[in-house]
Amino acid sequence: MTAPQLLSVAVIVVMMAAFVWGRFRYDLVAALALLLALAVGVVPLDKAFSGFSDDIVIIVGSALLVSAGVARSGIMELAVQRYAPNLTSVRAQLALLVIVVALLSAFVKNIGALAIMIPIAFQFARRSNTSPSVFLMPMAFAALLGGLMTQIGTSPNIVVSRLREEITGTSFTMFDFTPVGLSLTAVGIVFLVAFYWIVPVRVRKDVSVHHALDIKNYVAEAKVTAESAVAGKTVADLLKMAAGEAVITSILRDGTLRITPFPDAALRDGDRLIIEGDPQDLDRLVAQASLSITGDRKLTTEGRSSEIMAIEAVIGEHSSLIGWSAQGLLLYHRFNVNLLAVSRKGERLDRDPGTIVFRLGDIVLLQGDHTAMPEFLREFHLLPLAERSLLIGSVRRGIVPVAILVAAMGTTALGLVPVPVAFFAAAVAMVLFRVIPLREIYASVDGPILVMLATLIPVSDSLRTTGATDVLAAVLADVATGLPAYGALALILVTAMAVTPFLNNAATVLVMAPIAAGFASALGYRPEAFLMAVAIGAGCDFLTPIGHQCNTLVMGPGGYKFADYPRLGLPLSIIVIFAAVPLLLVFWPVR
Repeated sequence: MTAPQLLSVAVIVVMMAAFVWGRFRYDLVAALALLLALAVGVVPLDKAFSGFSDDIVIIVGSALLVSAGVARSGIMELAVQRYAPNLTSVRAQLALLVIVVALLSAFVKNIGALAIMIPIAFQFARRSNTSPSVFLMPMAFAALLGGLMTQIGTSPNIVVSRLREEITGTSFTMFDFTPVGLSLTAVGIVFLVAFYWIVPVRVRKDVSVHHALDIKNYVAEAKVTAESAVAGKTVADLLKMAAGEAVITSILRDGTLRITPFPDAALRDGDRLIIEGDPQDLDRLVAQASLSITGDRKLTTEGRSSEIMAIEAVIGEHSSLIGWSAQGLLLYHRFNVNLLAVSRKGERLDRDPGTIVFRLGDIVLLQGDHTAMPEFLREFHLLPLAERSLLIGSVRRGIVPVAILVAAMGTTALGLVPVPVAFFAAAVAMVLFRVIPLREIYASVDGPILVMLATLIPVSDSLRTTGATDVLAAVLADVATGLPAYGALALILVTAMAVTPFLNNAATVLVMAPIAAGFASALGYRPEAFLMAVAIGAGCDFLTPIGHQCNTLVMGPGGYKFADYPRLGLPLSIIVIFAAVPLLLVFWPVR
C-alpha cells in the first residue's frame, strides 16, 4: 500500500479505536477524525466540509423531525387504545408492539418509530403487571429489522443508495429493499415473539430527576362537548379509554349538581369531569375522548412566534397565590394563564381545580404563553420543576402529521420528487402546520448524529480516493478465492455485522460499501447484492447497546446489562445471516 493509503486506513483504525474506547462522544470522535484526515493530507482542504451539504444529512435530519411530529400527535397511542383495548397477554402485547414498530420503521426513521411506541410499551407493562424490559429490547431489534424494508427506513439504506449511484450511476429506489427486508423482518419477528424470554427480566435502577417527579395525584377538570367521543355514552366507556391509568372522581352538571361517577352514569354535553392521574395519563384520556381541558378559556399569545406551553411549578413560601383559588384570583382573565391541574401531597383532591384554595407546597400545572410564563412564575414566587415534555392542553392535529408523512412517501415512491426534497418539505410542513412547536424543532433533530455523518463522509471517502478500498477489496477477494457466491456474500455480511458494533451503522456503510463493491468487482460479480449485504449487516446490530441508537435508547428504561444484548441478539444475527444470503442471491443475482 502507498503512504496515502496507509494513512487513510490508519485514520479509520484510530477512529474505530476511539469509538470503542467510548471516552468521547461519537460526534466529537468523528470531528477529530476529520481534523486528523486533513492534517495527514488524505482529505483535501477544499473537501473538508463537503459532508454538510450531502443529501444524507438532510434526509436523516428531516426524518427525525417528521418522526417527532408523528410521535407528538399521539395518534399511535389512540390507535392502539382503540383497536387493542383489552390486550393483556404478554406475548400478544409483544407481538403487537414489534409488528407495529417494524412497520413504522419502514416509513419513519427507526429510532423515531421506536420512540413513538415506547410509551405504549410502558402502558402494556403496567396492564400486564410485568417489567418493561420484556418488551423494549425486542422492540429495538424489530425497529432495526423494519428499517431494512425501504430506502428511508434506516441510515445504511440511504447511504448505500447514494454509493450505488456513485459506483453504477443508478441509485436504489424506495422499495428495492422491500423483498429482502420484508422477509427478514417476518422471520425476525417470529423469533422475537417466540423467544423473548431469553432475556432476563430487569428492573430499571437508574432514576433521573424526571422519575423523581412521579406526581400521581394531579386533579384536573375536563368538559364533555358535543364533539367528544363519549358524549351520550357512560362513565364505563370513558374508563375503558383510561385503561386504569386515570380515575373519574366526580361529575359536575348544570353548574351545581354533583353526580357520583357510577360506571353506568351517562355523560352529557356540558358535563364537567373531575379526573385524577399524572399529566401523561390525563393528556391521553383527554385526547382520546376529545374532551376540553380548558373549557372556554382560550389563551392569547404576544406575538406570531409565541406559543402556548404547559409547565409544572411548586407554590413557594412567599407566593401571593397562597390563600387564593384560581377563580378567586381571576387567573385566566387577569394573567392569561390557565390552571390545568393541582396536586397536593398527602391529600386527595376531588373538586373543581379552579375552586381549590392554594397552599404552600402545592404543585400546579399551568398553561400560558411561553414568552410570558417566566415573568409570571417570578412574580408569584412559583418554582418551576425540571423541564419535561407536557402535551396536556396543547392542540393536537393527529391526522395532519400522518397526511404529511403519506404525502412525502407517495411523492418519492412515484418518483415525482427526490427523497431529500420530499422529506425536507415534510419537515417544514410539520412546523408550518404547528405539529411541532417552534421551540422544540431543534430538540427534535439529533444534532450529534448529523455532525457525525457530515464529518465522516469525507473521512470514509478518503479510502476510495486514495485507492485503499481497492487494496482491501483485493485482500478480501484473496480470502474468498475458491468460495462460491453465497460464501463471498456471507463474508461481506458477517464483516459488516462485526464492524457495526464499533462504528455507527451509517459510518459502517461509508467504510464498508466501497470495499464491498471493489470486492465484488475483483471476483467478477455485480455489486448490488454485496452493497445490500453491507446495508443489512450495518442495520442489524443486535449484539451491543452502543452500535445503534435504538439499542442505546432502551438500555436505561429497560434496565439492561451489556451482556443481555447478545443473549437475544446473537441467535437473531445468525438467523439473519442464514436467511439473508439466499434471499439476496434470489432477488439480486450476482451475475
